[in-house]
Amino acid sequence: MKTQLTLTQALDGFELHIQARRLSPHTRLDYFNTFRKFTAYLGADPPIARISAKDIEAFLAGQEGISKKTLLNYHTGLSALWTWAVDEDLVKEHIVRRVSPPRPEKREVQPYSEADIRLMLNTMGRSRPYSRPGKRSCTHSLQHTDRNRAIILLLLDTGIRASELCDARIQHCDMRNRHLIVFGKGSKERILPFCARTGQAIWKYLATRKDEEINAALFVTEFGNPFNRDTLLDLLEKIGERAGLAGVNIHRFRHTFAINYLRNGGDPYSLQRLLGHSTLEMVKRYLSLVQADVDRNHKLASPVDNWHL
Repeated sequence: MKTQLTLTQALDGFELHIQARRLSPHTRLDYFNTFRKFTAYLGADPPIARISAKDIEAFLAGQEGISKKTLLNYHTGLSALWTWAVDEDLVKEHIVRRVSPPRPEKREVQPYSEADIRLMLNTMGRSRPYSRPGKRSCTHSLQHTDRNRAIILLLLDTGIRASELCDARIQHCDMRNRHLIVFGKGSKERILPFCARTGQAIWKYLATRKDEEINAALFVTEFGNPFNRDTLLDLLEKIGERAGLAGVNIHRFRHTFAINYLRNGGDPYSLQRLLGHSTLEMVKRYLSLVQADVDRNHKLASPVDNWHL
């Protein structure tokens, strides 16, 4: 066993490992954010074989001001590192498995309503009203309306993840058959269909980007750079502010797609494939919300109740 390899040296090897596995840049950033915090917590660079389960447990227990979901991500990153270290014979034991993973909170899914979406679409072309000294309140037109409309419709119509939308390329968008190829977690490829209205919005936006290479990003910022999660979130938050909506975020579009897919007759198994989930666990949460709709509607429509039989 290579007991003299330090944690930092092991991390160099692990980075090569995840590059060879072609994990997504987002996963790599998540992992190494955890490793930076763990290294700072240790305050030194000990041999990886000398790190104990108590070190892992104390590190996780000392994290304050973060959600249980983020804490679970830390546990997942460290677990991936130790899985690799065991396989490489750098450590004798997978110590992270001796530390119980935190159980994240189950947050209530809050989809957008049709009125919310219409507000966003109808207000994205103009600024919020503002006043200048001695003049009446006014607004001005905003740029990139075609791009922003296409982004919102694609998010709503496909349930695409933020990272998948940011990584999408023009060559992945089949306008004739209205399909978008995306590469999800673990670089797994899947095909997302979109409707003609969404296709029309994407076509109208791409028409403003003439002579673009086919490997260019499907959506770009005002500076011509591909979006990342932060710039995409910033864009959507500003659209939400102009529409007077609080709590606008990327993942709510995914929830809205999923719930309406089931409400409108879609089946859970095809939804699982479209969302790129490895299990039906999350889909079951959407199904429970749809069942609540059915129960409420039955109370309104029951012939036995309505006829007072």
